[in-house]
Amino acid sequence: DRAAELSWAPALPVLRDAERCMVVGRGPGFAIAQEAALKLKETSALQGEAFSGAELQHGPLALVERGYPLLIFALRGPEQAGLLHLARDLRGRGARVLLAAPDEVAERDLPLAVAGHPDLDGLLAIQSFYRMAALLAEARGQDPDQPRHLRKVTLTR
Repeated sequence: DRAAELSWAPALPVLRDAERCMVVGRGPGFAIAQEAALKLKETSALQGEAFSGAELQHGPLALVERGYPLLIFALRGPEQAGLLHLARDLRGRGARVLLAAPDEVAERDLPLAVAGHPDLDGLLAIQSFYRMAALLAEARGQDPDQPRHLRKVTLTR
């Protein structure tokens, strides 16, 4: 319940008019980044691409320019320190970083609730994201409950 009530309002002005963005995570947070990037495409027609924090520092880093939006999921765990370092580096390059992290991370932009065990934090993180994603879709003139070109059943041949 707490995760669903957290406000991710600071993400809306950054992503509302964006054409593309990167969503970053590492370890268990990478799966959350992949799901978030998919939902940005589905609900907001925003070209979100997921990368692990390590992978981003290779080829994809060349795409990052001043004002480029990145959503970084810095969940608790051994990967968090590297993601915080990456967020600082990207901010130094002029990127518009939206750092989602627990309360004890002073430089966070978006709050993350924590579970009884760090391995469950991702479930809470995506819950907070989903609420923001619905608001973002509406801000971009989309209906998050009726994504364009998508159907419940996909026919394959």
